[in-house]
Amino acid sequence: MTGDALLEACTDATSLLVVTGAGVSLASGIPTFRGSDPGAVWANDITELGTREFFERDPVTSWLWYLRRFAAIGDARPNPAHHALAALERWQLARGREFLLVTQNVDALHEQAGSQRLVHVHGRADRVRCSRPGCEHAAPRGTLPRDLEVQAAFLRAPTSATLPRCPACGAVLRQHVLWFDEYYTEHHDYEIERVLRGAKTASTVVFVGTSFAVGVTDMILERALARGRPIVSIDPAGRAPHRRVDIVAAPAEQALPELCQRLGAV
Repeated sequence: MTGDALLEACTDATSLLVVTGAGVSLASGIPTFRGSDPGAVWANDITELGTREFFERDPVTSWLWYLRRFAAIGDARPNPAHHALAALERWQLARGREFLLVTQNVDALHEQAGSQRLVHVHGRADRVRCSRPGCEHAAPRGTLPRDLEVQAAFLRAPTSATLPRCPACGAVLRQHVLWFDEYYTEHHDYEIERVLRGAKTASTVVFVGTSFAVGVTDMILERALARGRPIVSIDPAGRAPHRRVDIVAAPAEQALPELCQRLGAV
């Protein structure tokens, strides 16, 4: 049964902030980073690949690793948790109240399910950008859609000569993601100021499928705690990041549809 604290917090919310992590997409077949699932990236001890330093040292290996990981994203489809969050957004807006969904995930499953008030705070897997500072396709604003033909050619013969390159300046392209040795302020797409405003003004904060192990979850949690707001975390492992966080120990794909049913949001 979905926790009564979650039901009450969402019912009373004048401004609802939802923060999703990798756990919300696990039922869609996308491995987590820090979870206990067999495909969890950190379980395989390769997180050093997710840095700018590694990309600059070995762009071929960096590109290969990301393309192999993103292959699972391309085949994934929204699961009931994604659809429930889209329904929750529609329900909240229909009441004339505020809603913001902040996802740490780089997949597009929230959009595919119908979510609209959405921030990809860690970037997007369907975009790339130039690695040369000052280029029109580089940070802080530039991005490009992936060229699947160029990527396929690289995968057939992965060498420095076949690396995807910027059409404007010829520099090697990089993933449009926030690496572990980078900052949220480095690209406008991360919308960190909007995220922090949402954390400051939210009357209720709901975390879904996150391990609370990255900077943005700390920043949001600290602001919500400081303002005494109701905070709920949906986590099947039942982990509590703070004693004032109510826990719903259930998978997101179970807890969120049940919440929407009890709210009458479906």
